[in-house]
Amino acid sequence: MKIIYTDSLVVGAGLAGLRVAIASKERGLDTLVLSLIPAKRSHSAAAQGGMQASLGNTVKGMGDNEDVHFQDTVKGSDWGCDQQVARMFAHCAPKAVRELANWGVPWTRVTQGPRQVVVNAEKVTIEEAEAAHGLINARDFGGTKKWRTCYTADGTGHSLLYAVDNKAISMGIPVHERMEALKIIHDGKRCHGVIARCLITGELRAYIAKSTTIATGGYGRIYEVSTNAIICEGIGQAMALETGVATLGNMEAVQFHPTAIVPVGILTTEGCRGDGGLLRDVDGHRFMPDYEPDKKELASRDVVSRRMTEHMRKGKGVDSPYGPHLWLDITLLGREHIETNLREVQEICEYFLGIDPAVDWIPVRPTQHYSMGGIRTDATGESPQLKGLFSVGEAACWDMHGFNRLGGNSLAETVVAGMIIGKYVADFGENNDLVVDTSLVEQAMGELSTEIDALIDGHGTESPYILKQEMQRIMMDYVGIFRNGPELDKAVEGLKALLERSRNLIVKNKKRHANPELVEALRVRRMIKVALTVACGAAARTESRGAHAREDFPQRNDRDWLKRTLCCWPDANALEPEIHYEDLDVMQMELPPGYRGYGIDNTIPHPDTATREAEIAVKLAELGEHADRYTQQQALMPFELPQELMPKNERLIDKLSAQVGDKNS
Repeated sequence: MKIIYTDSLVVGAGLAGLRVAIASKERGLDTLVLSLIPAKRSHSAAAQGGMQASLGNTVKGMGDNEDVHFQDTVKGSDWGCDQQVARMFAHCAPKAVRELANWGVPWTRVTQGPRQVVVNAEKVTIEEAEAAHGLINARDFGGTKKWRTCYTADGTGHSLLYAVDNKAISMGIPVHERMEALKIIHDGKRCHGVIARCLITGELRAYIAKSTTIATGGYGRIYEVSTNAIICEGIGQAMALETGVATLGNMEAVQFHPTAIVPVGILTTEGCRGDGGLLRDVDGHRFMPDYEPDKKELASRDVVSRRMTEHMRKGKGVDSPYGPHLWLDITLLGREHIETNLREVQEICEYFLGIDPAVDWIPVRPTQHYSMGGIRTDATGESPQLKGLFSVGEAACWDMHGFNRLGGNSLAETVVAGMIIGKYVADFGENNDLVVDTSLVEQAMGELSTEIDALIDGHGTESPYILKQEMQRIMMDYVGIFRNGPELDKAVEGLKALLERSRNLIVKNKKRHANPELVEALRVRRMIKVALTVACGAAARTESRGAHAREDFPQRNDRDWLKRTLCCWPDANALEPEIHYEDLDVMQMELPPGYRGYGIDNTIPHPDTATREAEIAVKLAELGEHADRYTQQQALMPFELPQELMPKNERLIDKLSAQVGDKNS
């Protein structure tokens, strides 16, 4: 039995995992990263449009700050997020962007003077301030009041991942590639590491650590069509689920991105619409203003996806061999803009569709894109049930996204949460000893070895490939953009039947090394369990909130459902998870539940909302009209961060105001 010891173990080498590893290494902790693939191929590289941070450098971002970003994030979450976490995030995002610039990210910069942009299908000229010249630029994204999304053309994730990975390399952080973690070593109270399998040799290794951070990304590949990389199969969430102790949060909160290309499902960035692109139907009609006259194409993602689906249901989709779709029109942006700021979109259209987006409209429709749910953690990123188990990024339910994520907040979360949680992980490593219980290691290793032996030497009848296809089809058909009770019940029953069948798998390829069929067999049973947490959570939640849209329960029901779904799987032989709930306390919220600004307000209010609003009004009145926004915020909802992250963020408006003050003094 091979055992490898370290202080800080990180599972997943995307942006979130690497940023945690860097934070641990900065403290002098022995740090090690496991990855299915070379780090620079992680799914973080697929993020195109940008990263939200309230820098306020551009004329369209002037007046932006942490308060506005926080409010956009909470409203975008449909009041499902942890508001203290959203505050921590909004406060640290500008710091993360500037840190990344120091690490070599070539952010697109502001050029002083006039520039032409497209706003609401019209070309307008805006004037950038001389003082803003050379500062980090920002573009418009859905669900935001200000232009806040910092970018590097439309290859932002690629740029960030290369810079952060190069930083990790410069610090000597080892990444064990082609290693798949499949089992968490724990005693029911504390996590001690993982058992991982080498995808090349088939060797099993035990990685023992003071802290273990799961940063394996989302679970989009439980669906048939997804913008996610094929490695985003939810195995990190499944490992936590299979401890029988750790909980997953809000697994039914699954986001569908409005503009994935048809038929392959590859993403075209929200930056297309942020820069002025339009959605058109079969008649060439721009239909979003008919549904959302205020935000139009730049409504929140969950809203745009539903409006597109509604429009296709009315017969306004474009028929194709792959089903109906709509058009994304970016031709009005012009070739120069596309070839400068939307280069990846141009290449995707050329390579996968054979079209030129500067001339041709792009066939798109909503496609599974992001997982708001994940391993439930507290504000420090640690599992409340298993000490020493941390999670970060899309693998986690930290929970800054609630039931819908704003575009640009995902890429931001990877590095911001990695920055914040990385410091808490490092604190844990400094304050706790490495505990090695060889009997626990042997037990976990033995259980995984037995599972592999049964697959190789057994006489099952079920193909892992067929089970996976059936699971993905069930999720696509019954747990999609619009949901209803009868279809969700079908999904749950169908998935339970698949889980039962997965206990009788057959692997025709009997090799123990480099065996893709064995890899699939080890994953599919775990994926079905993750799918069941999504379907069961969706069936139980009889309301509509964010990306969870119930046709039979169209109202957002704050009275009965302002709560976080928690799933666990204590009985390994059970066919479905146990579900319980965690209430969101309105009386602790800085921004009590309200109207999001889309469609009609059909919310069933929480009984504490009016009380909290009145309490906030009294507190603000007591502070007086001269209290600054920092004093007001702390009075309403104090939040904590590591001390080095607490200083205020400086913005261009602060410098300009100071200059005016100097002239007047």
